Amino acid sequence: MAGHSKWANTKHRKGALDKKRAKIFSKLAKFIIIAARDGGGDPGANARLRLAVDKARAANMPKDNIERAIAKGTGDLDGATYSELVYEGYAPGQVAVVIDILTDNKNRTASELRKVFDKKKATLGNPGSVSWMFDTKGLIELPVAAIGEEELMDLVLEAGAEDVKVEGDLFQVFCAPENFTDVCAAIEAQEIEPTSAEVTRIPSTTVEITELALAQKVVDFIGDLEDHDDVNTVHSNFDMPDEILEQLE
Repeated sequence: MAGHSKWANTKHRKGALDKKRAKIFSKLAKFIIIAARDGGGDPGANARLRLAVDKARAANMPKDNIERAIAKGTGDLDGATYSELVYEGYAPGQVAVVIDILTDNKNRTASELRKVFDKKKATLGNPGSVSWMFDTKGLIELPVAAIGEEELMDLVLEAGAEDVKVEGDLFQVFCAPENFTDVCAAIEAQEIEPTSAEVTRIPSTTVEITELALAQKVVDFIGDLEDHDDVNTVHSNFDMPDEILEQLE
């Protein structure tokens, strides 16, 4: 789990996701379109769409933009046709990366991502080359101040969760993807608002990065990937000591 947690910390500290508002809105709209296309336009009955809409609201995306994205996903409005792709490979230092992509032009995306890999001396792999190092899990994070640990354990395990861990001032609740909606609903029923909730890829093994120069290369490479318009999420398996993370500020 360390790679996921450390990268989350790095993103917060470096502001790697603090992009221009238009770019944030564009990515959020794609996520909403795909969620509505696959599960319908009712957030109450479509957990993936509900999460996408919640993220959009948290980013102050206008209500009209959200509604248009839902309508495009359901086919009520014309719009681009997006495909979901997965790219994988190695960042500098043999750090495994799995990249979730939403694109309306597969050839363009492939060409542009190859350039990012080549520029940073990273290695683009074949399908399955590194994804086996990650487990797909539901991950819900909530403040430790919101509920007692034993109470939370009883609540979420009954709803289908697999494990609860403490990471700093947050509880991390892990579950199988098929139980994600039920676990989220159980937490929300207690009027607890998660700080984040997503189905993500958790590394089963990690690569420790202890050299500052290499750490900078890894973070810069992942930042370049995340900056691409078609990249939805980048998952990685690096682990960095706190002192390295602090120097990256």
